[in-house]
Amino acid sequence: MSELPLNTFDFDVIILGGGAAGFFSAINLAELKPGLRILILEAAKDTLNKVRISGGGRCNVTHACFDPEVLVNYYPRGFKELLGPFYFFGPTQCIEWFEKYGVALKTEADGRMFPVSNTSLTILECFYKLIYKHQIEVRCSTRVTNFYFDLYSNRWIVSANTQQLNCSKLIVTTGSDARCWELLKNLGHDIIAPVPSLFTFNVVDKKIKELMGVSFSNVKLQIVGTNLESTGPMLITHWGFSGPAILKLSAWGARLLAEKKYTFEMIINWLNFSEEDIKSCILDYKNNKPKKKIVSQSIMQLPIRLWQYLMERAGISVDLIWNQISGNQIKDLIKVLSSSIFSIQGKSTFKEEFVTAGGVDLKNINFKTFESKKCAGLYLAGEVLNIDAVTGGFNFQSAWTGAYMIADQIAKSDL
Repeated sequence: MSELPLNTFDFDVIILGGGAAGFFSAINLAELKPGLRILILEAAKDTLNKVRISGGGRCNVTHACFDPEVLVNYYPRGFKELLGPFYFFGPTQCIEWFEKYGVALKTEADGRMFPVSNTSLTILECFYKLIYKHQIEVRCSTRVTNFYFDLYSNRWIVSANTQQLNCSKLIVTTGSDARCWELLKNLGHDIIAPVPSLFTFNVVDKKIKELMGVSFSNVKLQIVGTNLESTGPMLITHWGFSGPAILKLSAWGARLLAEKKYTFEMIINWLNFSEEDIKSCILDYKNNKPKKKIVSQSIMQLPIRLWQYLMERAGISVDLIWNQISGNQIKDLIKVLSSSIFSIQGKSTFKEEFVTAGGVDLKNINFKTFESKKCAGLYLAGEVLNIDAVTGGFNFQSAWTGAYMIADQIAKSDL
């Protein structure tokens, strides 16, 4: 506890950032060690904005992946560092935590977990109730301009809105805030330049964009000239391609695609089958439906609008029947189905859930405590770190994990 006379400037713990990680660390610290003076500073006019809009306003709290060894594979950056923390506080502990405080979660078919209420307001109400219970102070519209450790007082000094605040422990959960990264850099931290992580692809092909709304359950994607590959569902939009397979590719290729200025070529295998399997399927149709028009019924239940587009791309006439298809036409059709090439020129943000790759270099952090290796008494969690994940509740899970471990560590310390 602070030995200085308490006033409006003295706190045991100050948290920079009023988002998911900031609130979660504050609440758990207050629960684990009651009586601490805790302050949350938020630059925006309101708190928990990402929690509010996540999952279309439902809040994708976490993901039903309970094996840490598997869970870390959803993190392009942070997969090695998060393994130990996920054993300490992973999705299992997260679900138990929310249920303890009255928020029941449900699992959807794809593994994403949401409040049973289907609204993020349930999460907000839970957090605000606990903030009020523990008398945690929250100040919005408060821009932090500097923070440093004062050797004379043995405390952290935080400059915010022309005031100087002080605390024993400082927690930084400011997300993708360039100004905060600069302050951390001044304290000796290495900052990895941020680039977008989850985004969709803009396509130069008017005809494919006319298929807006067509979706596929399992495609295989590859960026030409790289080892970047992805499989899974995909959606055609009015600007190009979206869906889990695209988002996974954008996450794992975030830095490389940024270097390419988001201009590259992508190969699509529409069936995620080998060329031999596709050939076998085509020959089955040729033998079993010889008098049928090729364009009238798609193979392997491909959407009929896409099938017609692919027939045109392969140069196959709308009047051609299966027993008239030539060997060369079969080769052309196999190529179109297995390796259609599209020019990507630009990207679009995935809904409102803007995620970046970049931030404080993970080698600067002790992942047993989430404390900075550069500055004792300074802790970091959430997107301020160079950690990001694919869509599905994984980014929130890493925020809950880091925040809880920080609270646990500080609660065990002698403030």
